[in-house]
Amino acid sequence: MTAADPPTRDPETGAETFTSTQPATGDVVGTHAVHGEADVAAAVARARTAAAEWEGLGFDGRGRALAAWRKLIARRASDLAEVVHAETGKPRADAWLEVLLTLDHLAWATRHAPKVLGRQRVSPGMLMANHAATIEYLPLGVVGVIGPWNYPVFTPMGSIAYALAAGNAVVFKPSEHTPGVGEWLGQSAAEAMELPGLLEVVTGFGPTGSALVASGVDKLAFTGSAATGRKVMAAAAATLTPVVMECGGKDAVIVDVDADLDAAADATVWGAMANAGQTCTGVERVYAHADVYDELVEKVVAIAKDVRPGIDPEADIGPMTMPSQLDVVRRHVADAVARGGRALLGGVDAVDDRYAQPTVLVDVPEDSSAVTEETFGPTVTIARVDSIDEAVERANATGYGLGATVFSKANGDEIARRLRTGMVSVNSVISFAAIPALPFGGVGESGFGRIHGPDGLREMTRPQAVARQRMRAPVALTSFRRTKATDAMVRRIVRRLHGG
Repeated sequence: MTAADPPTRDPETGAETFTSTQPATGDVVGTHAVHGEADVAAAVARARTAAAEWEGLGFDGRGRALAAWRKLIARRASDLAEVVHAETGKPRADAWLEVLLTLDHLAWATRHAPKVLGRQRVSPGMLMANHAATIEYLPLGVVGVIGPWNYPVFTPMGSIAYALAAGNAVVFKPSEHTPGVGEWLGQSAAEAMELPGLLEVVTGFGPTGSALVASGVDKLAFTGSAATGRKVMAAAAATLTPVVMECGGKDAVIVDVDADLDAAADATVWGAMANAGQTCTGVERVYAHADVYDELVEKVVAIAKDVRPGIDPEADIGPMTMPSQLDVVRRHVADAVARGGRALLGGVDAVDDRYAQPTVLVDVPEDSSAVTEETFGPTVTIARVDSIDEAVERANATGYGLGATVFSKANGDEIARRLRTGMVSVNSVISFAAIPALPFGGVGESGFGRIHGPDGLREMTRPQAVARQRMRAPVALTSFRRTKATDAMVRRIVRRLHGG
């Protein structure tokens, strides 16, 4: 059994279905439809009808509806967290944390959408002083969202909540590993906001996602691997569908000589091991100054050795949600050890057919797969550097550029500015994701575009600039009736204003 079994066909109806299963036990969690191209097209059509009514409600009407949805999710948070736990295997406490962060983002997007997106006056400038100038951010229509399995509520809702707050309808394709979470969100939205089609959910495998990409949605928000992201972009290009891409990372921690080592070690372990390491902004590499390296390594190992995988209520991390990821973790650890790295905790034998035990690696070559490729498991490499300049250089020596962490009492902000990433936490880890006002996204192989914050709201809109003439200009500059005297005046204006 896998976390998402292959589809089967109902002998009576002919409809294809598939099951989602508990990663640790293989127990069936739920049965779901495999939606084809026609199903996706119908969902987009329903969403487009809903989008017109949703836009017409304005910010106030949409705000009331979204508040009702948020309150319903809060009331039933235990139910949602249980579905997350069942389909991903992550501890219930982590599932609860995911729901909490989601609610905070939903509240922020609802509250700030009018100010961020509403019509704003801007200065027309001296030459166009006879005009009034405004900018407004209008809904796109229908936004498609393809979500991941590792954070099946928090991550897609970073697009869904902001798209809805901006006035769009949404068609959401959850991962085949967590379809029940997606359906829970869709059903709760329909109940709370009472607008059919506003949040459509389609379930299935790759072809379902491909159908959504080609369906004519007005924008697509994708979360997944860089390899899959390239395919999505290529398909979207056929219809010139704009995309937001969040494609993973290889996030580094830099530990300076003046760092709080207890805090740095605790953050490193949590950032690397939480959710069994299945976090796009999770810690995968550490670069510690030589003066503090040995002490940091000792503290990291001491904390990590007490992190216990399991499915019982006392377990710290769950199983690997996607079974194929176990092979990636095993390969990366084996490559690191074969090339001279040392496993101070865990190692090749720490990966079985369900779980990956916490692994701490040192002396790993910088060109090994454990350093260059996204591992997405509860492993971390720790390297000694002679200077922070070297740490920054190594941290930036990757095609990824999602997030990073810096521990330094005096130089945290300065080091952060030098990192080629979309986000940085200073003296904490992954804290940027929990602050709704901050944009979330990366550069390079980590993708482009932003969710969260004002940038995330504007990402789901089309800006419309309007220039309205309030009075006739004393001199007509944009007219074929312009005289030579006017042209001479233009030359004088240029020289006076710009030094020509």
